[in-house]
Amino acid sequence: MATILLEVATPDKGEVYAKEINMLITRSICGELGILPKHARLLTELIPHAMRIKEGVGETQLFVSGGFMEVTPEKITILADSAELPDDIDVERAKAAYKRAEDRLAKKNPEIDIDRAEAALARAKARLLVKGVHMG
Repeated sequence: MATILLEVATPDKGEVYAKEINMLITRSICGELGILPKHARLLTELIPHAMRIKEGVGETQLFVSGGFMEVTPEKITILADSAELPDDIDVERAKAAYKRAEDRLAKKNPEIDIDRAEAALARAKARLLVKGVHMG
């Protein structure tokens, strides 16, 4: 089966993931994308989500908080604001962030930055999905 190189890097951690994969399912500002080997060239902005990485018969999830993805027929490069493998995610911390963001949004206080609270909620939800925890 054909493969394509996936490289994920962040400013803080450097390279987070680098392997030959069979398929990447990711979310951009334009919607969900499936990337296979020999994909057409593409440059897009990513939103916070749980990426699905298909390798052989297995699948791995990887949290990305946003960033950019460049695709060439041979390689997928993701420059993420932050990225975490399942073992790197602190579930209790993500649950607390989810609850905080939910509480801020529920209060409808005009002093609350709604965009920031919604972004925090999306990041917490994506982290929890990578760990298999479903909230709300």
